[in-house]
Amino acid sequence: MEINELHLKTAFSCMACDGEIAEEELGLVKQYATNSTFFDGLAIEDKLNEYVAEINNKGQGFLTGYISNVVEAQLDEKQELDLATIAIKMIEADNKIEYSEISFFKRIRSKLNVSDEKLLNIFKDETLFEKFPEVEPEDFLLPDIMVNEDAEWNVTFENIELNMKQQ
Repeated sequence: MEINELHLKTAFSCMACDGEIAEEELGLVKQYATNSTFFDGLAIEDKLNEYVAEINNKGQGFLTGYISNVVEAQLDEKQELDLATIAIKMIEADNKIEYSEISFFKRIRSKLNVSDEKLLNIFKDETLFEKFPEVEPEDFLLPDIMVNEDAEWNVTFENIELNMKQQ
């Protein structure tokens, strides 16, 4: 998997890990498409529709497959930091942070080699913790219960919808 597709799949997985896709999250994808090179060369709407069909069909298996994609990618430090940045911004995009999102980030984090110190520097640059004072950066870095086990979410994925036209 090319890095641009892994970036988009990261964004999608973080959008969908709570069982729904918010308009604000789609807005952030469009912002990335316009203002960054993260998704260069991709037919973004087609890929997102492909991911929607796949997650509605596979459910949790889609997210588990994404984690495998992260491992297989053999990322360098900058790529890992970019992936973490995309994930964090996507988690905060809908203006709510759910435990399923923190837990999913921890699963991603468990597959990265970048130091906690460098990840904390990303968090310092983000507004996440200004918007959500009840959440500490360390909440995203501390090991989760059974983080290395197969993912179990208390949400369903059969009805995820994507409407890029509203944005």
